[in-house]
Amino acid sequence: RTQAMMLRALARIPRAALRPRAAPKAFQRAFASKEETVSMLEKLLDDAKNRSEAAAAPTNDYDGPTFNVQTYNAISPVGLKRYPEGKYTVNADAKELEGGPHAIMLRSHKLQTEEVPPTVRAIARCGAGTNNIPVAKMSELGIPVFNTPGANANAVKELVVCALLLSSRGISEGIQHVKGNIIPEENGDYDKISTRIEKDKKLFVGQEISGKTLGVIGLGHIGSRVVGAALSLGMKVVGYDPALSLEAAWRLPGDQMTRAKSLDDLFKQADYISLHVPYIKDKTHHLIDRDALKIMKPNVSICNFARGEIVDGAALREAYESGTQRGKYISDFADKDLMGHPNHVVIPHLGASTAEAEENSASMAADQIIDFLETGSIRNSVNFPDCRLEPKDNNSSRLAIVNQNAPGVLGAITTFLGEQGINIEQQINQSRGDIAYTVIDIQGEPEDPSKLQEQLAKVDGILSSRLIGVPFTNELGRPGTFYHVSWYQE
Repeated sequence: RTQAMMLRALARIPRAALRPRAAPKAFQRAFASKEETVSMLEKLLDDAKNRSEAAAAPTNDYDGPTFNVQTYNAISPVGLKRYPEGKYTVNADAKELEGGPHAIMLRSHKLQTEEVPPTVRAIARCGAGTNNIPVAKMSELGIPVFNTPGANANAVKELVVCALLLSSRGISEGIQHVKGNIIPEENGDYDKISTRIEKDKKLFVGQEISGKTLGVIGLGHIGSRVVGAALSLGMKVVGYDPALSLEAAWRLPGDQMTRAKSLDDLFKQADYISLHVPYIKDKTHHLIDRDALKIMKPNVSICNFARGEIVDGAALREAYESGTQRGKYISDFADKDLMGHPNHVVIPHLGASTAEAEENSASMAADQIIDFLETGSIRNSVNFPDCRLEPKDNNSSRLAIVNQNAPGVLGAITTFLGEQGINIEQQINQSRGDIAYTVIDIQGEPEDPSKLQEQLAKVDGILSSRLIGVPFTNELGRPGTFYHVSWYQE
């Protein structure tokens, strides 16, 4: 009956309504061929990729001279990419730098004074220590030396944590025992080797670091991170730093650690000591000496990833051999007095040897060079004062002067400029030791910049001067120009 009803309903429908019809054009477009769809998607992807590359590509229509940076050692490419392409030329060969290098960038290369031509305005070390640079001589020549404090702090902190474990658990001794004793003695027999590895663990019983006291000497970028890591491992922490800056103090968990009143106070309390101070010949040379070792606990372990000269190796060996000290000395420096001693665990100089630390150091060094060459600003110099003056506007010119820190020099500079009819719009003067650095923004541009610098150099105490305009834009902003070095001219 249902089938009969359906047939009667179909009979009533006009024949024209039953003919097949063409799909609407919009419907056809929606169901285009697979090939057309793929082609359309590929075109959209290509357009998106081109837009992305165009946005990322540096816009550089500058074709004038460049700032030149000479490199020593293998500098991280990540850091070198900080230099704008077309505006900076970086090369390890000074002969390839037209007009000579304007800055030097290095890591461990021991720089000689004769390697610093009079075209050099600045030197940057990719790392914290600068004992491979003749800093005192560079100060005499009026050249700031930059470093990169904190760039490798995390890398060193992690190595200190490793050293705490190495000094506590017989890890390196156990590894040597397996390789040098168990495997050759058992002739490669797996079952016997497996049995010995389990049995011989009793030879390397250690202690846990949780609950022990770590003494941290030096609470800067690295020391403060070591403090945090030790606390997270359940250690008690005693810190000492007589020159603690306000910035460093803010990084410390002051409510969770104790600050020692003196080094002796720290020595008496510490089960472990970690050193994070620079090497200063008259101050930190043999900071750990015979007298210090007498105060320390007999099982104290010392971690030194700062400088080898801070620990008196001869005194430490005497203490080990006499039995008054039984802890470990972990360092990434060789010590001629401790060579071969079982209590000295020495590893390669790995403190900053991570890809991340090298990238951070190189990037930081490059940024400091760029800032100094283009604006005259100084950050993180080991021989010059920090100095930063925001440029007033593009209608003014900047005069950056390095001079001796002596009475009357600044007054003589401003008097000279006044006599030349030059209006000072803003200025800053900072000093550090025997060096003073003055940055002055003057109205407009000098009529004869070179003559102005020659006459300024006659003022007693002037070491060098630079005129800085709008970088890569006007005459004074052209790299390599208007740098007057008094000692070289003389």
